[in-house]
Amino acid sequence: METGMKAKIEAVHLNFYYGAKLALKDINIVCAEKRVTAIIGPSGCGKSTFIRTLNRMNDVIPATRAEGQVRLDGHNIFAPEVDVVELRRLVGMVFQKPNPFPKSIYDNVAYGLRINGRHNERMIEERIVQSLRSAALWDEVKDRLNENAFALSGGQQQRLCIARALAVEPEVILFDEPCSAIDPIATAKIEDLIQKLKERYTVVIVTHNMQQAARVSDFTAFMMMGELVEFGRTDKIFTIPENKLTEEYITGRFG
Repeated sequence: METGMKAKIEAVHLNFYYGAKLALKDINIVCAEKRVTAIIGPSGCGKSTFIRTLNRMNDVIPATRAEGQVRLDGHNIFAPEVDVVELRRLVGMVFQKPNPFPKSIYDNVAYGLRINGRHNERMIEERIVQSLRSAALWDEVKDRLNENAFALSGGQQQRLCIARALAVEPEVILFDEPCSAIDPIATAKIEDLIQKLKERYTVVIVTHNMQQAARVSDFTAFMMMGELVEFGRTDKIFTIPENKLTEEYITGRFG
């Protein structure tokens, strides 16, 4: 990692198994604080499995196990004393398809605050406004907060899910192909938003869209068949990659 940058979340000799199947093999990646790290690679290469280990989302899948470490601020998140609920507050996640709850726009953003024990309505209201502003959605919904979230467009729903993740004050935000289910205009808004979010948060994004990785990220990891092929500064990966496989993938020769 470059001078002056701090490691926020890092995988150290990470292996991950679904039953007997080894899905991630000896992954070593450092995600710098307040930078965007993109994970690219062909379908089935382990991108989503990797990002879901960063907040232990894979724990909910039976017969899975991890070896090695994932460190958040230097602390191993697999350690027995780690509170997984608190971990997922600190390391928020936005999924591939927008997944708002069947509630009002207001209650969607308030949900995480309430389950984390916050009941001061004035504080909740302030946090909702702040989160919707941070997700570049406030101006579009400020007069509709009591409407059902399903009344929003797909792109607005995805930004609502981002606001929901921001409301609980995370430190890291994981995006798992956040634009694959929305249109190009909505995609451009999410990409602009990611650039703004890195001023305050560490961002990790899985994307199958290499142009998107090139536009939004500072660092890029290229994965294939559960292994990390190459990791480095995005501009270098996309112009002078060291590995021939990386070059073949980003020039569209396979994948």
